Amino acid sequence: MKSRMLWMVLGFGALLCPALAQQPAPQPSPLQLPAVIEKELAARASKVTEVTLGKNMLGFAGTVMSGRDRDQSNAKQFIGGLDGIYVRQYQFDKEGQYSMDDVEKLRQAFETPEWTPIVHSSERDGGKISDVLVKQVNGETRGMFVLTAKPMELSIVLILGPIRMDQLDMLRGFGVGGLGRLGALGGTTHDDRPSKHKPDQKPTDGGQQ
Repeated sequence: MKSRMLWMVLGFGALLCPALAQQPAPQPSPLQLPAVIEKELAARASKVTEVTLGKNMLGFAGTVMSGRDRDQSNAKQFIGGLDGIYVRQYQFDKEGQYSMDDVEKLRQAFETPEWTPIVHSSERDGGKISDVLVKQVNGETRGMFVLTAKPMELSIVLILGPIRMDQLDMLRGFGVGGLGRLGALGGTTHDDRPSKHKPDQKPTDGGQQ
């Protein structure tokens, strides 16, 4: 219900044309994806979802959060500190509507020195691929780029501003709540690798090997 109300308020804000006309022209989206790839994916997809929220719109979204409880207060503070949320999601009626070459070109858009890959996950059975890159500024994470490819779905998320993985679930009202599970990941992972115990993990059998 809270997510639905948030979207209704954002939609209402977008209709305030006279007020917006007095504001400076919006800046181009920093989601610099290959225009040809974006256009082709949109043409092939049966459903396209686009979210483009700059700092001004995020600030407006924060005003509808009451902040009466701890969770909403934390979410309001977190969202107010972000610079932007940008989402592109393409859903297809059948498999084979995009190629791995398309995925690679999307990856290359963020293969720059300021972006560092921290997660790569590949599922053999489901055919799902996930990549997470973070932008580091003076040792702090100031952005996150997530690319998820499934046989019938392709999604791209760019979050700019100070962010930690354990905060991702706060963004479920902005179409990126599914990223909350990434909070449990701390580095590069491949699903086909065997799990390892942490060095400080105690055996569960009382020390018996």
